[in-house]
Amino acid sequence: MLIREIAAGRYPDGSRLPTERKMAESLGVAVGTLRRALAILEERGLLRRVQGSGNYVEAKTEVQSVYEFFRLELIGGGGFPTAEILEVQRLQKDSSLPFIGPGTRAHRIRRLRYLDSMPVVLEEIWLDGRFVDWILQDDLRDSLYYYYKEKLKVVIASITDQVGVSEVPDWSPDTFNLSPGTPCGLVERLGYDQSGEVVEFSRNWFNQNICRYTNRLGKRQAS
Repeated sequence: MLIREIAAGRYPDGSRLPTERKMAESLGVAVGTLRRALAILEERGLLRRVQGSGNYVEAKTEVQSVYEFFRLELIGGGGFPTAEILEVQRLQKDSSLPFIGPGTRAHRIRRLRYLDSMPVVLEEIWLDGRFVDWILQDDLRDSLYYYYKEKLKVVIASITDQVGVSEVPDWSPDTFNLSPGTPCGLVERLGYDQSGEVVEFSRNWFNQNICRYTNRLGKRQAS
């Protein structure tokens, strides 16, 4: 979450973070947990810790994290992603899908994604069926790519996104706050493994009143 907040500019380059006790209280975690997170940021070059002075941000646009490919942010920036699994099925591949592998079957995962507990995006993910016979809903985590890596030994190494407009699909739950058929943003994504082969396709319908698709490139200079 801290990596996303730094990337979104909520903690600008060179700024001093609040005291560890205040940060821990605002995030609802123990001070020890926060200190371990700050140590990871320091290891990744995102934080400079000055004895007796505090913790200072050293912003970078390129840093690996479990949510490095999650490009939706709240309009004000950032937001911590979580997910609610709506449905997991193994199905015959839909004829409208792009090529995601040689088999005829795929896993279809439908999720409702949240940023800071606000529902912002509906996801429909299609993963080629050759990696596992069945995906159990209880096995899935907030980060699907982490599940792929740890359980299926599939690493999504790169992506291609196409951003456009669409309408909320008819399977949208009431908690999404946009009715089926309502105009919304759409991100269609191809996910490639380390060999450059397409293994996954997803559609992401997002509430443009709450969030934006954001992709940062290049090195950002301190102001």
